[in-house]
Amino acid sequence: MFVACLIPLALLALRAWRDQLGANPIEYITRATGWWTLTFLMITLTVTPVRRLLSMPWLLRLRRMLGLFAFFYASLHFTTYIWLDQFFDLAAIVKDVVKRPFITVGFTAFVLLIPLAATSTNAMVKRLGARRWQWLHRAVYVIGTLGVIHFLWLVKKDIREPLVFALVLAVLLGARLAFRWRERTRTASASAQVAARPG
Repeated sequence: MFVACLIPLALLALRAWRDQLGANPIEYITRATGWWTLTFLMITLTVTPVRRLLSMPWLLRLRRMLGLFAFFYASLHFTTYIWLDQFFDLAAIVKDVVKRPFITVGFTAFVLLIPLAATSTNAMVKRLGARRWQWLHRAVYVIGTLGVIHFLWLVKKDIREPLVFALVLAVLLGARLAFRWRERTRTASASAQVAARPG
């Protein structure tokens, strides 16, 4: 799985080596790394619903790695922007973040990803406590939403791909709400049965 997650980077490097990045290589790299960031975010969010629907608990072992690869491609995306596009011109970067809404949203999503990546180890789970760790990592839902908005505002005209990502995200979030509602219904039913038993 680790090797498979590196395939997009390998293909991008191969295209660069063959000089197949098009008329604007920087834009191509930026778009490709951004697309794979969103893809890995969606794959990471898919793990829990698939695990529960298909009773495959072993998938949880892959979720952390998939999430870290989402951060890895997001870092490449961000690095391409600040290095190859802006040449580390901090004044221009700040101006871009403030004045261009899609960059503001994308930058916010990246900043929110940092603490999730930093607390992905078992040691950090123990240090934060399971409950606080779970609350922190629920930020991935906000990050996914911001990522889709970033993509949607970027393309402007042909919005088919961003809408596909939006639909996938809506289904994944809807599945989580359905699971939670079912669990609460079962808990309430079990409590009612216990209360109805004669003392």
